[in-house]
Amino acid sequence: MNTEFFTALDLLEKERGIPAGYMIEKIEAALISAYKKEYGNNTNVRVLIDPNKKDVRLYQQKEVVEVVENPETQISLADAKCIAKKYVLGSVVETEVKTKNFRRLSAAAAKSVIIQGIREGERQAMQEAYENKHEEIITATVSKVDRESGNVLLETDTSRAVLIRSEQIPGETFTVGEKIKVFVMEVNKEARGPVVTLSRAHAGLVRRMFELEVPEIADGIVMVKGVAREAGSRTKISVWSRDEDVEPVGACIGPKGARIASILDELHGEKVDIVRYSEKPEEYIAAALAPAEVLSVTMTGERACRVQVAPDQLSLAIGKEGQNARLAARLTGCKIDIKSDDE
Repeated sequence: MNTEFFTALDLLEKERGIPAGYMIEKIEAALISAYKKEYGNNTNVRVLIDPNKKDVRLYQQKEVVEVVENPETQISLADAKCIAKKYVLGSVVETEVKTKNFRRLSAAAAKSVIIQGIREGERQAMQEAYENKHEEIITATVSKVDRESGNVLLETDTSRAVLIRSEQIPGETFTVGEKIKVFVMEVNKEARGPVVTLSRAHAGLVRRMFELEVPEIADGIVMVKGVAREAGSRTKISVWSRDEDVEPVGACIGPKGARIASILDELHGEKVDIVRYSEKPEEYIAAALAPAEVLSVTMTGERACRVQVAPDQLSLAIGKEGQNARLAARLTGCKIDIKSDDE
C-alpha cells in the first residue's frame, strides 16, 4: 500500500506539477487531523513519512512522568518501564498507531485535507508556471469561441485561459482546434487560482516573435531597441547591431525574407517596418518615418523636431489618419512636426 502511495505522489508531480515534498506536508497534516478526530485534540502525535524507504508511520506520543495528570499525553514511569527498560522521567514513549483502524469520519477528514492540498498544489503549480512565462509567448489551442462576447477560451499547457476580445488583433477570427501564439501580459494571484491576462495585440508579442525567429537577437548580437504597434494595422520595430559586420535590418528580414514572412503570417498580414536604430536622433527619426523619404530633421527641443519632406512624400510620412507619424513619434519618443519643402 505504501508503494502505491508514493507512486501516486510521483504521478501528481509529473502530471499536475505538484511537488512531492508539498504533498507530503499536506498528508502529514491530514494524518494528524484524522488522529485527533479519533483520539481527541489534546493528544500528541508524530508522523513519519520516508520517501526513500517508501514508509508511512504514525506514532502516539506520551511523556513519562511520576504522577499522571492527563492520561492522553502522559504515562507513568512504571508503565513506561513495562514497555522498555530504557525509559526515564522526561522521556517520550511512542506507540505506533495503525491508520487502518481509523473510523470512517476520521478517514473522511484526512481525505478532505488531502483533496484540499491537491487543489492548492495545482493552483500553486499553475501560478508558478504562468509566472515563469510572464512577458513571454506561449502556444495555446482554441477550445471555444464565444460569438456574443468575442472572447476565446484557450487550452494552455497548464490550464484554461481566456483571450478577451480587446486583446485580440482587430479583424482576426479563430476556429476550434487552431493553435495560436499569445503574449502573457499579467499574472495575478487569486484564491481560486491565477488570473492570467493574455494578448495578441500587445507590442510585446511582436518583440518576442522577433527574438524567437532571429538567431542574432537571441544571441545578443542584434538588439531590439523599441516597438510601437497598432495591432492589426502596423508595427514599427527598431533594431541595432553590436557587430559592425551584422546588418540588423537584414538579419531581421532573413534570407529571402523568410524570417519576417513567418512573423507576418502569425500577425495575419499586419505591416511591420523594421527601423535601424541610431544614437543620433536625427537619423533615428528619419528612419522611423519609413517608408517615406526624409529630406532633413531639425531638433527644436530635447524631445521635439521638425521634419522636411518632398511634397510627394508628405502624405506617406504622415500616413493614413496620421498613423505613420504617430507610430514614429511613439517609437522615438519625440514630438514630430512634418512639413513639405514647399511649405
